[in-house]
Amino acid sequence: MNDDIQLATQQVVYNLKKIREEKNISQLELAHRAGISQNMVTYIETGKRSPTLQTLIKLCVALEVSPSKLFTEEKTEKKDSIKQKIINDIERYL
Repeated sequence: MNDDIQLATQQVVYNLKKIREEKNISQLELAHRAGISQNMVTYIETGKRSPTLQTLIKLCVALEVSPSKLFTEEKTEKKDSIKQKIINDIERYL
């Protein structure tokens, strides 16, 4: 069960960063729009902090996406490919 929670958390982090980058929004701009610190955005995207539900909603409003978008798996990419991208992103910050 823990693995499922960890994978879901990584999926949310991956989707958040992917959506932000697709919209060409910097971490600073997202933080400003969401009313949170840039450090918090960085911590969330690197998995160092878990956002509260309120913070997730603020981020979704700032990105103009439904919260469900953060929890949705990519249909166009294989699960293993997503896992590898998440691992690579995390390793860059370790």
